[in-house]
Amino acid sequence: MSARSILFALALLPALAPQHAAAQDFLIRNASVHTATAQGTLPGTDVLVRGGKIAAVGKGLVAEGVEVVDAAGRPLTPTLFGGISGIGLEEVSSEIPTQDAALALGATAKDVVVRPEFDVTLAYNPDSVLVPVARVEGIGFTLLTANTAPGGSIIGGQGAMVRLDGSPDTMGPKVLFVSLGGSAAELSGASRAGQWMLLDQLVSELRGEMPAELAHLTPAGRSVLKNYIGGGGRIVFEVNRAADIRQLLRWAAKHHLDIAISGGAEAWRLGAELAAAKVPVFVDALANLPANFDQIHATMENAARLRAAGVAVGFSLAGDSSHNARKNRQLAGNAVAHGLPWEDGLAGLTRVPAEAFGVADRIGSIAVGKSADLVLWSGDPLDVAHTARQVWMQGRAIPMRSRQTELRDRYLRPTPQPEQGQLPYAYPAR
Repeated sequence: MSARSILFALALLPALAPQHAAAQDFLIRNASVHTATAQGTLPGTDVLVRGGKIAAVGKGLVAEGVEVVDAAGRPLTPTLFGGISGIGLEEVSSEIPTQDAALALGATAKDVVVRPEFDVTLAYNPDSVLVPVARVEGIGFTLLTANTAPGGSIIGGQGAMVRLDGSPDTMGPKVLFVSLGGSAAELSGASRAGQWMLLDQLVSELRGEMPAELAHLTPAGRSVLKNYIGGGGRIVFEVNRAADIRQLLRWAAKHHLDIAISGGAEAWRLGAELAAAKVPVFVDALANLPANFDQIHATMENAARLRAAGVAVGFSLAGDSSHNARKNRQLAGNAVAHGLPWEDGLAGLTRVPAEAFGVADRIGSIAVGKSADLVLWSGDPLDVAHTARQVWMQGRAIPMRSRQTELRDRYLRPTPQPEQGQLPYAYPAR
């Protein structure tokens, strides 16, 4: 099937976004509550939800006139982080008109290609079929990324957190994305050194030290970039090689930047330095092979070694993260299998990203006053043999349906023999 045929088929599917009904009041009884806080795991515990927020957490809670959900001892967690992704910015990866996460003006505007003012959140589509696909797997929020691309620069642009509840609005502050290392070298004169030259020139331009005829930035771009230089906003650097991370730490300290790292395949080699600088690292815990010269020292113990050094560790899938956000919990489970404490594995999917990107006051943990974004699991959420039984977002029970579950239900049914002149059951009725 061609990409355009796929798009047409998607348009025929029913809307799967949750209805924006009023939040429910309900009591989840007898759950193994994984709080993702210093309280850790609370077995045999109840959670009371009122007005879309967590009203109480404890044993033997009593609430009159509310629905009671018997968890039967199963795990209850906050909704999980879908990683740094393009959910809602991409539909079909092979169809360019459905991709909105990268800016490439080089072909038509070669004099201005550094555009930190590029904001991918303006293209976010809450009705994307990828939203419910991720949500039924317990994924409740993601960080929209601005990617780099040929014709652009190492500065991809800005993104932000979104809650996958069907809302069109972002949450938390904007985040700037920068790519470093071998994969971005073609955007900086085929040299890593060119990346630092370009970044230094941008800072000089902000200070008024660059002649106008050599400027890289538009007035809007200068205004945006000023918000991040000096610690005004978080910058996510996609970088893997230890030598590049070391240079990044020095450059960030020089300019007082608030940074996080995405990738970090060799970050474990600088664990003490990253911990001292309080830099969170979002790793792909399945990266364990020298797939390129930026990750010769990749190891499945990356997350465990970083955490042992005192680094806040989160998870984000490299590659096709938009269509495979469900694998983010596999990353955490894999890290736990290679030495990361279980509670830290869950924190990397919940509290750590919420804290890193400025939304921990609302989501990322189970505590009184937080939004009732919750998942009841059939078993260990870090074990892919188990699944989400029910997802609640802001106290609303989310329909546990997606394009994938509907296709499953359609094609797992026995195929009836069509009568003369009739189409098989899989075809739409006419």
